[in-house]
Amino acid sequence: MVAISDKRIATQPTQLLTADERAFFEKNGFLHIKNFVSRETVQLFLHELQQVEADWLAEEVDKINGTPIKYGRDENGQPIVQRFAFASLFSPVLHEFLQDERLHELTQLLQPYSGRIGEEEKDGLVVNHYVRTPESNFSRMGWHTDSPRDLFLGHRIRPMLNIGLHLDDCPMSNGGLRVLPGTHKQNTLMTLFRKRQFIDHRPDPREVGFDIEAGDLTIHNGSLWHRVEQSPNIGAASRRRVMYIPLVTGEYQPKNAASKTPFYHRLGAKIFR
Repeated sequence: MVAISDKRIATQPTQLLTADERAFFEKNGFLHIKNFVSRETVQLFLHELQQVEADWLAEEVDKINGTPIKYGRDENGQPIVQRFAFASLFSPVLHEFLQDERLHELTQLLQPYSGRIGEEEKDGLVVNHYVRTPESNFSRMGWHTDSPRDLFLGHRIRPMLNIGLHLDDCPMSNGGLRVLPGTHKQNTLMTLFRKRQFIDHRPDPREVGFDIEAGDLTIHNGSLWHRVEQSPNIGAASRRRVMYIPLVTGEYQPKNAASKTPFYHRLGAKIFR
């Protein structure tokens, strides 16, 4: 794995990103912001997610607005939600977080396009719960870009950002996010076919990883190639929970209970192990 000597790490942004941070993002396609929220806030969010999870388990919810909910089992064999969709629609606390002016300021990274937080679009606020157990259905994710989703929906590729709020400490040695810097600038053919989307898990000598602490924020361009490395640990030590906030452009396209399940969700139902 290569290291970028000037890997941009910011701390607790209270205003627009600096010119240097914007330039770094433009060049490399990602940023890592330390201490975006406190550990106390992280615990509040985890409590909210546990409440949503308990409700969905009790009600045997299988889809939200056409998006399948991924279930698995933790290190104790207990059923858990491993991929939430539209989570903020079920929690006033999470909904309020999406109003944070700092998140809205990040839409400036999409200029000259006008961006917004897609709370009711795509899959809304997604929460991934990676844990490596014999009955887990989600412990890693292969190389991919977020762009093919637009093509499956019949649209041209639209600029977007994925904003990840990390809810667990995750040093590089425990797996986690990997990115290929600069690949957001590639042509459409390479965006789609540089690697086998979601199937290829092999490390890349050019990839960059992160030493994450709970409360950190990562930002990456939707056309940047990225993956989630599996933890070498088993059970609780392998746990990584991340809330993903989509910043989108283009026509407003909210989903609702009548929305159909996109083809890419059916296609990928058995990939993420």
